[in-house]
Amino acid sequence: MSSVYNFNAGPAALPKPALEAAQKELLNFNHTGMSVMELSHRSSDYDAVHQQAKQLLKKLLAIPDSHDILFVQGGASLQFAMLPYNLLSSDKVGQYVLTGSWSEKALKEGSLLGQTNVLASSKETNYTSIPDLSNAVFSDKDAYVHITSNNTIYGTQWNTFPDISQAPLVADMSSDILSRNLDVNKFGIIYAGAQKNLGPSGVTVVIAKKEIIESANTKHVPTMLRYSTFSENDSLYNTPPTFGIYLLGKVLEWVESIGGMDKLEQANEEKAKVIYETIDQSNGFYNGHAEPSSRSTMNITFTLPNEELSKRFLSLAKERGFVGLNGHRSIGGCRASIYNAVPLEACIALRDLMIEFQKAN
Repeated sequence: MSSVYNFNAGPAALPKPALEAAQKELLNFNHTGMSVMELSHRSSDYDAVHQQAKQLLKKLLAIPDSHDILFVQGGASLQFAMLPYNLLSSDKVGQYVLTGSWSEKALKEGSLLGQTNVLASSKETNYTSIPDLSNAVFSDKDAYVHITSNNTIYGTQWNTFPDISQAPLVADMSSDILSRNLDVNKFGIIYAGAQKNLGPSGVTVVIAKKEIIESANTKHVPTMLRYSTFSENDSLYNTPPTFGIYLLGKVLEWVESIGGMDKLEQANEEKAKVIYETIDQSNGFYNGHAEPSSRSTMNITFTLPNEELSKRFLSLAKERGFVGLNGHRSIGGCRASIYNAVPLEACIALRDLMIEFQKAN
């Protein structure tokens, strides 16, 4: 099959222009006679790649000078531990807002390293919505408030972020970073695995306030688990994932070429609207998991009237060249992950398939 409609939840679709640019340079990067994968991470040729990726991130996300950009390995799952290692001292409490499986895992890791508390949760309704923090109780003992900005399994998303002054707001943005405009000033730390919107798996972007990094008491923290190790060494303390950072830069170039964040946010909203309208106009044949006020523009989760119909729909979708539409085992049904690189045409094709299948059944 020459091409497919890629709705994988991650690793996910990458922009074709970014892949083509990488393909063109794969064997001979910048007239070096070597692939970028073969360059020394201390070389001037790689340093240019490294710095450009940082500068494009800073430009596209309007990252202020108060924050540093780090390239870390280990995925968001390592950040579940790295965060409390750096911020959760013995006299502080890590506050967690539970909105799905990934926030539960973040809480579990934090609980291994210090005192934690569930500030708010929507678990009792099977994570169909984002909880209201208007009645949340904060204290001067709070080390941070951790949220997961988008929930891939349940298809929910923080449409607006809370204003928290009592402690740093920390967000796992692995599945919706770079998908919309963002006020980075609201956050003490943002972290995101690259494999949804930023690039290939293997790179984790951390955007952290410099004052948080500098004030962290990490005397007894292993070197590679300190944010300061990456900040002080420009993410070059050891060999970084050079090809992943290179391809991340290519993705950022693509975002800039299509008009930046305003255009990208508009495109993502349009894609999501195509599929959500199909669900809403199906008279219950397709049932969205997330409440409308908490719907994600990145992961659209829905079920059919019964499991037999779900299996038949997914089988037909596979025959037609749709990939990655199976819902997560915890909620079943279907999931369309429509990250930045998924084109509108793919969403229209899915809409047409959904309408066709409903009419036939």
